Amino acid sequence: MSNSLKAIFVACALSAAGAALADEQVVNLYSARHYATDEDLYNGFTKATGIKINRVDGDDAGIIARLKAEGQASPADVILLVDAARLYRGEQEGLFQPIQSKTLDSVIPANLRAQPSADGGTQWFGLSTRARVIVYNKAKVQPADVANYESLADPKFKGQLCIRSGSHPYNLSLFGAVVEHMGEQQAENWIKGMKANLARPPKGGDTDQVKAVASGECSIAVTNSYYLARLLRSSKPEDTAVASKVGVVLPNQSSWGTHLNIAGAAVARYSPNKSNAIKFVEYLASPTAQNYFANGNNEWPAAKGVEIDNPALKAMTSDKPFKSETIPISAVGKNMTKVQQMLDRAAFP
Repeated sequence: MSNSLKAIFVACALSAAGAALADEQVVNLYSARHYATDEDLYNGFTKATGIKINRVDGDDAGIIARLKAEGQASPADVILLVDAARLYRGEQEGLFQPIQSKTLDSVIPANLRAQPSADGGTQWFGLSTRARVIVYNKAKVQPADVANYESLADPKFKGQLCIRSGSHPYNLSLFGAVVEHMGEQQAENWIKGMKANLARPPKGGDTDQVKAVASGECSIAVTNSYYLARLLRSSKPEDTAVASKVGVVLPNQSSWGTHLNIAGAAVARYSPNKSNAIKFVEYLASPTAQNYFANGNNEWPAAKGVEIDNPALKAMTSDKPFKSETIPISAVGKNMTKVQQMLDRAAFP
């Protein structure tokens, strides 16, 4: 081989090695999580592995739309979404790919991940959970009166319920779980009963519902647990005042358990850095990352056996384990079309 050919060969080899090295050092993340503490989480992964994270932020619906628009040209490696129904939708629309990971299979409970694909892989994994809880005005309501989700439709609460829009993903997921537990007809009657109990047309986010209970505008409301935890942990006098006036119930402890929604991750269908993507998702299920979710954003870990030290979460449960529903979270996604049809028939705003 001539010296010139050798030089060309070496140059090509170095170029290929450089490209491979570059691939090994990058994960392109599309994230619907917008929490400041996640920055430290991502930096921890880079320090531990040398893999740089390039992040694109958006909401769940926007990320799904972007993946569909980009198609095979998408640079996305890992997708982080904050709702079970949206993860299920991404799976059904072919936006993710099944992966096989003994690490993830061993630590993420089966009901908090996608059903196995034909090849035995899994298309998405829940990484953190948030409970859909009932808050009540301590001066007006006894906790025993709102011990379960069914009580939200009790006629005795006519004109006293605050809740955000029925079509919001958090409520769609709750309603989808209720369909699974009650059956379609009873679930639709329940939705109609809640509509009859509304204190006002739905407006605002979950924190607004809690504040409305504290002010007396309504007596009961539904919120995701981490919004309430933020108020409980806040040092602002106005937040402390709100938290002091409301109580919290983790519903259905004597029946099917409290509904949990998830934030979860998937590897994008056309991921150019698949091995790095899997490493990143596995890192998010590690005890270190799971504690970031718990202490940074007041979410319960999805991984088994992770101990947390979050005073607000402990206060909600009286520092005791609570019963959560065990239906496959994917079943909630399957019920979304039925739920939307129920909401339309009930004219639930």
